[in-house]
Amino acid sequence: MPHIPQGTTDTIQLELFEPALEAALRPSPGYDVSRWLYVPNAYSDYRYILGTRGEKPLICVGINPSTAAPDALDPTLQSAQRIALANGYDSFLMFNVYAQRATRPDDMEPVLNPLLHGENRKAFRYLLSLSEHPAVWAAWGNIIEKRDYLMDCMRDFAADGQAAGAQWYTAGPLLKSGHPHHPLYLKGDTKLLAFDIEAYLERAVSMT
Repeated sequence: MPHIPQGTTDTIQLELFEPALEAALRPSPGYDVSRWLYVPNAYSDYRYILGTRGEKPLICVGINPSTAAPDALDPTLQSAQRIALANGYDSFLMFNVYAQRATRPDDMEPVLNPLLHGENRKAFRYLLSLSEHPAVWAAWGNIIEKRDYLMDCMRDFAADGQAAGAQWYTAGPLLKSGHPHHPLYLKGDTKLLAFDIEAYLERAVSMT
């Protein structure tokens, strides 16, 4: 079933990232925590992180979560995992520009929730901290144009990546729009190419 938000995230009690991470690192009856990283560790109206554990992870940045969960990846995350493995990574970590769950991006809330973005930013910094040289795959497609606040969020994540010495990639060449490809329709062996996130953000004003 699709996930349709029943309201805006400022009307619910958000679980902050750090306590949610602590809970996600403890054993869970629902899935194997030695294999999965799932924050928060139960299905909710938002998700900070979903991915597999490994020594060489690829951080995949999409727009917003849908219904995926441990052992129940949706087609987008299945594609992301295949491409990560095909490019020499042993794991993938799905992160999103905005943490609100909505199967249809058109259902995302119209106005940014600063608290949710702040906690999501903590999640991204945590993912960056897992590698000495973080690898980040830009994978949001044209969907980033759905809400004005998404590009502003992306600028924050680019700054965090720069501070951590992250290398950004795109899967295959950019779309005609100038945005990186969404994973869903990419071949499983698509090669990652270096992506200049700063140049992209400079061009973004003319794209949006």
